[in-house]
Amino acid sequence: MPPKFDPNEIKEVCLRCVGGEVAATSTLAPKIGPLGLSPKKVGDDIMKATGDWKGLKVTVKLIIQNRNARVEVIPSASSLIIRALKEPPRDRKKVKNIKHNGNLTLDTIFEIARTMRPRSQAVHFSGTVREILGTAQSVGCTVEGQPPHDIIDGINDGSIEVPEE
Repeated sequence: MPPKFDPNEIKEVCLRCVGGEVAATSTLAPKIGPLGLSPKKVGDDIMKATGDWKGLKVTVKLIIQNRNARVEVIPSASSLIIRALKEPPRDRKKVKNIKHNGNLTLDTIFEIARTMRPRSQAVHFSGTVREILGTAQSVGCTVEGQPPHDIIDGINDGSIEVPEE
């Protein structure tokens, strides 16, 4: 027999969903049903919390206590970069294989790196900046009008100065 669930205990459930859309109740039900929550109500809460991330895949952490779910959005580096490009939200069912060919400033990259710093594996801030630049390269955008890898090379050889956190 499974152990009894204590309603005062804090539970955390993480899942990936598309921002601004109702999370599928079929995926929510097995995760939060045993905790005594309604998948439809939690799906609506997720939709409200991820409204700023419309059309982008983001990780959502549900913090459940006293049969109440609090929603926290944990954006990935790629979703932060795509959001910084200020592209209009796309309809995922109709528009496929989108090219993110915008241009970002180095200051924007530093801001994204500061946001991602707690989850980065890098020892120094310059390493986090290089992680974000690598993600920008895989997304397909440019930084300061040049390929992101050229800026990574500039950081490595010291020609581009990275501020401390």
